[in-house]
Amino acid sequence: MTSRHSVASARPALLLAPALLVIGVLFAGGIGLALVQSLGYLPALGMRTVSAGAFVTVLTSRGFLRSLGLTLWVAAVSTVLTVLFGLITALVLRRRLRNSRLIRFLYQIPLTVPHLVVAVAAAMLLSQSGLLSRLLFHGGFISAPAAFPELVHDSAGVSIILVYAWKQIPFVGLVALAVLQSVGDDYESVARSLGASRLQRVRHVLVPLTLPAVVPATIIVFAFVFGAFETPLVLGTRFPSMLSVLAYRLYTDTDLTRRPEAMALNLVIALIALVLVALYRVATRVFSERRDG
Repeated sequence: MTSRHSVASARPALLLAPALLVIGVLFAGGIGLALVQSLGYLPALGMRTVSAGAFVTVLTSRGFLRSLGLTLWVAAVSTVLTVLFGLITALVLRRRLRNSRLIRFLYQIPLTVPHLVVAVAAAMLLSQSGLLSRLLFHGGFISAPAAFPELVHDSAGVSIILVYAWKQIPFVGLVALAVLQSVGDDYESVARSLGASRLQRVRHVLVPLTLPAVVPATIIVFAFVFGAFETPLVLGTRFPSMLSVLAYRLYTDTDLTRRPEAMALNLVIALIALVLVALYRVATRVFSERRDG
């Protein structure tokens, strides 16, 4: 009995072992290679002296601090907009989505469109020479296309934020919807019978019910935007650029001696991502304990 129980308990790990082995080797191998190169050891380039100079150069550079500020700004604002409108749409559509396949299909469209496609479409639509500026000009709303607000390649990353918000709102919305549909209407009915207004039911009943699922989803959205690459590359400014774009430009610089700086920056981004993963696990555990308690 003991041997059978041991085999049964180990079976999931054995089934997952091939996939975990591939992922572990690729991830650990990539991190290890990046660490070696970040320390300045690149024999192919004649660099054999090991030092932490690349980390010092990256972390103390003006470009890093500006890029970090922009990255945090874009990730934070995108996440706030995503969660806010995700919850709003979930609350509005929670009844209609039960019986409308069309609304469910339309709501999920942003999830299926690649980020690069949305970024190119945003550039064609929102730039000062784009479709929207020309329509406003021909409609007499602005004096010239150049009078349209600078939303693309701007220092505030407005177009980047809009793209990520449009893409991620359905993700958070569907997470919240799944929770609201699973708990049903009983809690809200009880609150209504006790005299709670619609706003009070939303604030004190519906939103708290979604938090155990929405908080981890929020951390996922923030971590994704923080490390994203293609949308900032298409829509962002040359300086400052988001950290992922800065790392790419350092890596592709014609001066190969800057390769350690690129690897050091990638490791910094990976470290921040790991911190966010840890926060995700903590948030999941806390809300699970509250729910079980």
